[in-house]
Order: sequence, then C-alpha cells, then structure tokens
Amino acid sequence: MLARLRSVATRWTALVPALAVVLLVLTWGRDLPGPLVALVTLVLAGAVLAAVHHAEVVAHRVGEPFGSLVLAVAVTIIEVALIVTLMADGGDKSSTLARDTVFAAVMITCNGIVGLCLLVASLRHGTAVFNPEGTGAALATVATLATLSLVLPTFTTSKPGPEFSGVQLTFAAVSSLILYGLFVATQTVRHRDYFLPVTRQGDVITADDHAGVPTSRTALISLALLGLALIGVVGLAKGVSPTIESGVEAAGLRHAVVGVVIALLVLLPETIAALRSARRDRVQTSLNLALGSAMASIGLTIPAVALASIWLKGPLVLGLGATHMVLLALTIVVSSLTVVPGRATPLQGGVHLVLSAAYLELAINP
Repeated sequence: MLARLRSVATRWTALVPALAVVLLVLTWGRDLPGPLVALVTLVLAGAVLAAVHHAEVVAHRVGEPFGSLVLAVAVTIIEVALIVTLMADGGDKSSTLARDTVFAAVMITCNGIVGLCLLVASLRHGTAVFNPEGTGAALATVATLATLSLVLPTFTTSKPGPEFSGVQLTFAAVSSLILYGLFVATQTVRHRDYFLPVTRQGDVITADDHAGVPTSRTALISLALLGLALIGVVGLAKGVSPTIESGVEAAGLRHAVVGVVIALLVLLPETIAALRSARRDRVQTSLNLALGSAMASIGLTIPAVALASIWLKGPLVLGLGATHMVLLALTIVVSSLTVVPGRATPLQGGVHLVLSAAYLELAINP
C-alpha cells in the first residue's frame, strides 16, 4: 500500500509540471474566461506543490546549503523574466512594478516566511535554533542590497523623481551582482559550515537522516521537472495577472498590490519548503531559503531590469516611499536582534509576522 502511494505521488509530481507547461503554451497571450482562469489556478497550485517536491529531492541529493540555493535561484531567475515581461507589456503603469515586486519579496521573505518558520519551529521544538554567523551574513547582504537599490533612488538628485541616472543604475546593478556572487561563494565554498543546520548544542549537522539519498539520475530528473514546474508557476501567474489587475482595479486598490500578489504566488514553493524544514527542526535551511530568496530577488532583478531599461520605454522608478522605508528599516533592526542570539522563541516569530501583516495592510490601505 505504501509503495502504491509513493508511485502515485511520483506520477502526479511528474505529470503536473508537464501539464502546466502545455496549458501555458495554449493560453499564452490570450484573454482567459472565468472557468479557464479557475483551471489555470488549480494547475498552478499543483505545479507549486510539484516544485516543492522536486526541490526537496534535489536538495537532499546535493545537501545543504546547495539545495536551498538551487530553489532560490531557480525561482528568482524565472521571477525576473516575469517582471521584465510584464514591464514590457504594461507601459507607464508598470514603471514601479520591479520596485513593488522586489520590495514585496523582501518583506514577505524576511518577515512572512522567517516569522512563520520561527513560530512553527519554536512551538514544535521549544526554541528555533540556527547559525548566527551564516544568517547574519545573509541578513547584512540583504540589507545592503535593499538600501542601495530601493532607498538611495529616493534621495539622489541627478535625475528628478525616485529614479537612478544611467550611471547610478549601472553602479547599482554591478554592485548587486558582485555582492550576490560573493555571498554565493561564501555560502558554498569558503564558509559552507556557517549555513548548515545546527543541533541545540551548536554542533553542525552535516548529514540529513530523514530519508535515503536519491540517486544522481533521480536528482537530475527532479531538477528538470523543477524547472518545468517553475516555468509553469510563473508563466501561469502571468496568464492570470490580467484577472488579478482587473480585480485590484475593481476593488479600488493601488496598482502596487499587483506586485504583492505576484510575489506571493512566485514565493509559494519556497514558503512551503521552508515550513517543512522548520517542522523538521532544520531552521537554518528555512532561513537559507528565505534570506537567499530575498537576496536573489534583488541581486538578480536589479541587473536584469537595468539591462532591460535600455529598450523598455517609460521611467524606471526604484525608490521607496517614506512608509516603506520605515518598514524596511524596522525589518532590518528586528531581524538583526533576532539573528544575534542564534535561537528564537515564538515571540520573535510573532514580531516578524506582525511586520509582514503591517506591510500587507499598508499595501492595501496606504
């Protein structure tokens, strides 16, 4: 019976990504009626679950921190493609889409995902334990990238409005790539042990004992299916984005809410994977996923948008408003205080979740 259930699980996680890509090809660039939107949404949800499954297979094969890096980078690369595509189609109203989506990703990962994981792990295991050296390095990189790319444009004077000049945008793009590259080298080569899960005594866990290691062939198949699933997730999210935009406008909400919804959809696989790791008391893996996603979202999106701005028409607004800058500053301060001890209680998780709720509330009701 157990073998049969595993066989069914294997089949559906292989079929759904292919179905998502086929549906994406059939619906790309078309106006979708209500029933088709419902079908697309259902397949999108299945593709999210399939992506999580295949990401965990790959992660278990290559080990940490490479596993969380694979999912974070894969999701972000396709997220960048989605942002650039929507900006190309949206005209002037999409001038703030990159800013809104990247900032939404930062707030959702650093507060929403981190808060949920800390809360789940601490309630289930007493306290959430992680490595402050690795997590602190990741947080410092996220804070620097967010400030250079999203805060400084509000105060620069070379160009009117919260925009970078061409030289400033180039500097921000190159700096983002350099910092992200340095972090990946630190995480995977020089100080890999800083990003591995730890025991309650502070010992590094170098092996995952919850299941047998999959074969190389299985991992390669899962990697390919992960790519298909993520393409399906992001592509189908774009397909339903006109419906999202219409719903946002009908509700009288700001266009920035579209960026929030896109970020929520795209980050769903990482959220589920991070929560599963937190339940298994692998909080460091959860934080690698959350902060790695925030870092990749900025470090890859800003250079891509800077390159795309060469042929995209209209302004590129990156600077945050005063309200969002306050939320970002508070997030950095609270995150620093959470990271320093190397362990967290439900209180820290609750604080991050309140910050995430505050961001969502202000996005809807500024």
